[in-house]
Amino acid sequence: MVHEPVILKGSKVLITGATGMVARPLVAAYAKDATVYALARYARTEDRRAVEETGARPVAADLSEPDSLSAVPGDIDYVINCAVARTNNIERDYAVNAEGVGFLMARCRDAKAFLQISTTGVYDYRGPDPHNEADALGDSHRSMFATYSISKIAGERVCMFAARELDIPTTIARLCVPYGDFGGWPYFHLMMMKNGTPIEVHPDRPNYFNLLHIDDCIEKIPRLLAAATPDVTLTNFAGRPRISLEDWCSYLGELAGVTPHFVDSTNALGSLCTDLTRMNSLVGETHVDWHDGLRRMIMARAPELLC
Repeated sequence: MVHEPVILKGSKVLITGATGMVARPLVAAYAKDATVYALARYARTEDRRAVEETGARPVAADLSEPDSLSAVPGDIDYVINCAVARTNNIERDYAVNAEGVGFLMARCRDAKAFLQISTTGVYDYRGPDPHNEADALGDSHRSMFATYSISKIAGERVCMFAARELDIPTTIARLCVPYGDFGGWPYFHLMMMKNGTPIEVHPDRPNYFNLLHIDDCIEKIPRLLAAATPDVTLTNFAGRPRISLEDWCSYLGELAGVTPHFVDSTNALGSLCTDLTRMNSLVGETHVDWHDGLRRMIMARAPELLC
């Protein structure tokens, strides 16, 4: 059953990782109707100012420091946890990505729903076959981020425990390659092509992923919140169809008049595409066509590159 979205208008929404590429557009979108509390460390004054300009309320806190979470109001309705650490420091990354999830859920134990943004990076690499939610987990991102996959797996388990122990309706969504006007992984590839930098790809070509446009994130997240249960709803969160990295780079090259230069490397991330059966049953299919999404990304970030 496709869930009707929760009504965010008039509610209190906490979004963590608010200065990140994924969370910042969510803050801007939801602050139009809801009272949004945007949690981040705010090491830079300009980040706080940018959040305030959206109409959201900055909350300076760090998930690795539970005492700092006292700044979070006690009557939050919905939590969207986008906070993530990718420092390659195992203690820091466990503290934010795993333990911090538990501290946050304890602080927001009265929330109507909690959404944990996880990653398809928790899956074990197995080539181009799509992963479903029951597939084996593994350290697939170790070559690029030594602690990312394992700390996010740990975070999922902490989230599951806290949801059941504290009776918090929860959804864990495994996100795959978000992108949009803010940029994303494809934008990095575009900049590499512009600068003549080779793009490392896994030799088991083609390397399939699922691009998810931020517009679809914004539309689907209220439905993911509606799907939350204390027994935890676990789902992939990705766009359709699967697309190879090689294909999206070639398309970006056509738009920008540049040519990708691929170099095989076993250290590159291999295919991590997803089975969307469960997601589609919960929140429906995504809508943004990846060709249109990538063109819009260039228009927003580097319009001078469009041929």
